[in-house]
Amino acid sequence: MARKFLYVMVVLIVLVIAGAFAYRFYGNDLIRWTLVPGEAFRAQPSVASRAYDDKAMWLARPDLPGNPALWMPAGYSPRAKAGGAAVFFIHPTSYVSRDHWNAPVTDPETNDRAALFIRGQASAFNEVGEVWAPRYRQATFGAFLTSAADAERALRLAYGDVDAAFDSFLRQIAPDRPIILAGHSQGALHLTHLLRDRVAKDASLRRRIVAAYVVGWPVSRATDLPAMGLPECRTPDQPGCTLSWLTFAEPADPSLITDTYDRTRGFDGQSRQNTQMVCTNPLVGRPDIPAPASANLGTLYPAKDLATAEIVAGKVPARCQGRGFLLIGEGPDVGPYVLPGNNYHVYDYSLFWANVRADAARRMAAFIR
Repeated sequence: MARKFLYVMVVLIVLVIAGAFAYRFYGNDLIRWTLVPGEAFRAQPSVASRAYDDKAMWLARPDLPGNPALWMPAGYSPRAKAGGAAVFFIHPTSYVSRDHWNAPVTDPETNDRAALFIRGQASAFNEVGEVWAPRYRQATFGAFLTSAADAERALRLAYGDVDAAFDSFLRQIAPDRPIILAGHSQGALHLTHLLRDRVAKDASLRRRIVAAYVVGWPVSRATDLPAMGLPECRTPDQPGCTLSWLTFAEPADPSLITDTYDRTRGFDGQSRQNTQMVCTNPLVGRPDIPAPASANLGTLYPAKDLATAEIVAGKVPARCQGRGFLLIGEGPDVGPYVLPGNNYHVYDYSLFWANVRADAARRMAAFIR
C-alpha cells in the first residue's frame, strides 16, 4: 500500500527530473526505463543499531562537523547551547540511480542531495533542540514505479536502517529527554511505520514525544492514525500529537494521489477509500482554522544555486479542505519544482518554515509545562 502511493509521488517528482516535455510524449514507460533498476534486488545484511553509534553513519547530529541542520537563513540562529529536544529527522528520497534498488550510504551525490533537504527542512527544528538525521539505504525512485517484489524488498531494507538508527539515537540521548520526530515524503512514510512499530507499543517512549511531523505523506484518520500511537494535533499548543499536510496551490488537482490512495489499505487492514486524511494547517497548528497570508511568519525563497535562501513573511495563506489537502491559493514562485496538479510537495516545509519553527517551540513549551 505504501509503495502504491509513493509510486504516484515519485511519478510527480520525476516529471521534474526527467523533463515534462519527454513525459508528455513517452509517459510512464520512459520513466520506468530511466529509473527502475535493471538488476535483481541484492539481499543485504540488516544493519546493527551499533553501527549508528559511529557518527559517520549520520548526515546530521550535534557533534558532526559541517552539520547541515545548522544552516539558517539570514536573521535566524540555531540553538545557542546544548539541550532542548532531540529531533530525529528522516530525509526524503535523494537517490535516483537505477544501478541499485537501494542507495549506498556512502554515495556522494545522494548524500549531497539529502544534505540539501536537511538544510531546507530539518533546519526549522534547530532552535528547539538538536537534529539527528541518519544516512539510510533508501529505496531508489524507481523502486516505486513497479509492482515487482524487489521494490517491496527495497522498501523494507530502507525501513530496517531507519529502525536501527532510531535504536542508536535513543541509546545516545538522555533517557528522559523530550523527542521530536519529523520526516518528509519517503522519510515520512518510514516515520509512520516507526510510530506504529515503536511509539504505539512503548508507553514510556510515547510519553517523551513532543510531536511527530509526518509531512508530505497521507495519514488516514480512520485507518492509519489509531495504530500510530499519537492523536492528531487539534490545538496549537497540544504536545504528544501528530501533524501532517500535503500542499497544493489552486486550482488543485490531487486526483493522482486520491485515485491511488483509495485503492490502498490502512494500518488496520481496512480500505482507505473515501477516508479523510490528517491535515494540519501549519500556520495555526490545527486543522479547522483557515489562515490568511498575514499569519505566515516566513517562507523560504531559495537562491538559484540553492546555497542560500531569503525568508519572506506574509506571502502564503493556507487552509485544509476536501479530503484533507492543504490549499494555499494561487501559489508563490518559490522555484521550478511545482508538480502537476499544482502540487507543491517539494515545498511542504519551506512554504511554512518559520511557522514550523514556531510550532515546534510552542509544543515544546507545552510539553515542559
